[in-house]
Amino acid sequence: MNTKLTLRLDDRLIDRAKRYSDRSGKSVSQLVADYFALIEADEPIPGTELTPRVRAMIGALKGASVTEEDYRRHLEEKYR
Repeated sequence: MNTKLTLRLDDRLIDRAKRYSDRSGKSVSQLVADYFALIEADEPIPGTELTPRVRAMIGALKGASVTEEDYRRHLEEKYR
């Protein structure tokens, strides 16, 4: 059974969704339905799998005292 759903979105977002819809060959309704189906999916979303290198880094900074401000300062010094 299909049920109508009304969404209130920014005009620019709607325009982008319609352009994407045209390129993908799917209706905006189908794009939204596909997204909603992913929200509750038990299987991983394609393209979001961790690479072995990233997986090996999990927990590497556990207990570290580095803050976001430290990182920003590092980037500012690095790219001067």
